[in-house]
Amino acid sequence: MFTIEDIKKEIESIHSYKLYGKVNRVIGLMIESKGPESSIGDLCNIIIEKPRRIVVQAEVVGFRDGYVILMPFSDIQHIGPGAIVESTNNPLQVFIGEELKGMVLDSLGKPLSPNEKLPIGLAKYPTEQSPPNPMTRPPVSETLEVGVKVIDGLLTVGKGQRIGIFAGSGVGKSTLLGMIARNTFADINVIALIGERGREVREFIERDLGPVGLKKSIVVVATSDSPALMRIKGAYTATAIAEYFRDKGNNVMLMMDSVTRVAMAQREIGLAIGEPPTTKGYTPSVFSILPKLLERTGTNEFGSITAFYTVLVDGDDMNEPIADTVRGILDGHFVLDRDLANKGQYPAINVLKSVSRIMNNIVSDEHRQAADTIREKLSKYYQTEDLINIGAYKRGTSREVDEAIKAYPEIIRFLKQDVTNKYTFQQTLDELLNLLR
Repeated sequence: MFTIEDIKKEIESIHSYKLYGKVNRVIGLMIESKGPESSIGDLCNIIIEKPRRIVVQAEVVGFRDGYVILMPFSDIQHIGPGAIVESTNNPLQVFIGEELKGMVLDSLGKPLSPNEKLPIGLAKYPTEQSPPNPMTRPPVSETLEVGVKVIDGLLTVGKGQRIGIFAGSGVGKSTLLGMIARNTFADINVIALIGERGREVREFIERDLGPVGLKKSIVVVATSDSPALMRIKGAYTATAIAEYFRDKGNNVMLMMDSVTRVAMAQREIGLAIGEPPTTKGYTPSVFSILPKLLERTGTNEFGSITAFYTVLVDGDDMNEPIADTVRGILDGHFVLDRDLANKGQYPAINVLKSVSRIMNNIVSDEHRQAADTIREKLSKYYQTEDLINIGAYKRGTSREVDEAIKAYPEIIRFLKQDVTNKYTFQQTLDELLNLLR
């Protein structure tokens, strides 16, 4: 509920006069206006009177030759020279509160369902925040159960860790995110679907997430047909919602699918305002906003945000610019392997190519040694797999390879998991230790 202090602040923020501008021209995705006085990031309203009164929201993204450069949140139909531009003198803010659990929102924090309305009494929160001070970030010291054996057993995640899920298209990223959202022991899930096909949104919510997952989740959606600015704001809005609940002392799970499409949206904006294309066509601002966005998650003095960011790798190339940049920022990466998916191993996480940089700090020595032994056996098997398949390897040549061949079927059985199954951390650890016996 609003307090007297909140009302006072709102009254004090109201200006006694307003300055307006006028649209000069529209160039591609951008709107150029003469005035109003504003700053980068300010929210503006473009008022269209004909054929009927419409208000289009836009954001100030730059200035050129005395003109203000605006990017709209919606279509630019009906915007013409002379349309009035009104500045709010504030950045985008969204309404957040416990009542949002179970809701699906757009990038501006409004309900996506046409007949749904926001609950009353929500708090106003800016979508753009600075990352926490590094000296106020407590170290990650507790494990977080995600209910997926291969992750809890061999790639253990800690509360406040940030993980990248790297994969090409159609290898099971959304399915894995749905499993984690349903099974996790986090207090609340915030899920950002950025640049998804419209058809897949409802499929993900109903099939992958399910009623159980949705009940403790807030979903933010910006589909692929949304303007570039809406796709970026979707990522910022989801992160702001996660930050709000973290500051309330919660352990939050943030899942963003995908950060690659956020980078592509920023590239669109950068090229439109005249930035030079650099690495593989990406503009410098792309590599500037990625650390600012990804560093906002993690721990602070109040709570934690454990974040999973999916990264699309073109042609399964792990060294393309966005994948390389994101991998350098995050605290670990899970690689989904198309070859494993083709063999019917789901989740298709390649354990040997994946790493959790925090695992050794948060698990017992027994757990760590067991995980290292499993990785070693897998590595030995894959090194000689071709020889085994063609019958060129003779048993007794290497004791280590013989042990790896014997253990391989049981290891694969451990790594596989049906999407409907859920394992506690203790069940996973017991099964992992039984493998070695």
